Amino acid sequence: MKRALIACLAAACLLTGRHALAQNPSPAAAATSCPATASDMPLEALFGTWEARFDGLPGVARMQLAKHPDYAGVRGTITRGGGDTPTSVAQLAGDVDQDAYLSLDESMDGHAISGVWLGELQAASCGKEFKGIWRNAADDSTRPFVLTKINDNAGK
Repeated sequence: MKRALIACLAAACLLTGRHALAQNPSPAAAATSCPATASDMPLEALFGTWEARFDGLPGVARMQLAKHPDYAGVRGTITRGGGDTPTSVAQLAGDVDQDAYLSLDESMDGHAISGVWLGELQAASCGKEFKGIWRNAADDSTRPFVLTKINDNAGK
C-alpha cells in the first residue's frame, strides 16, 4: 500500500511538472515565436518609427508608420535629409501583400506615386528588420534598402 501511494505521488509530481513547463516555456522556446515572414506579424508590429538606409547613399531616413484609417494597412511619412541637405517629407501607404512582402507606395505630393518599396522581413530580426528594393517611379531606377525598427510607438 505504501509503495502504491509513493508511486501515485511520483506520477502526480511528474504530471504537475510537465503542466508547469507547458505553461512557462523556456527562453529558447520563446525565441522561436519570432515571425518568420511579415504575414506572421500582427499589423500593429509595423506601427512606430523605422530607420531607412539605402545602399550607396549617405545618411539615414526616418520613417513613421501608423494604422491606415481606411483599410488594414499602414500610413505614414518618410523624412529624408537634414543637416547640410534639404529635408524632404513624403507620404507612405501600404500593407503586407499576399507574398508576405511589406509593400509601400511613396508620394512626394500626396497624389502621384513617386516611389515603391518592396521589402522582406528578416526572420532573425524578430520583426525588427526588412530588406528589399526601393524603386523610383520617375526613372525606374532601384536601390536596395534596409528598414530597422527603432521604437514601438502605438501608432494609433
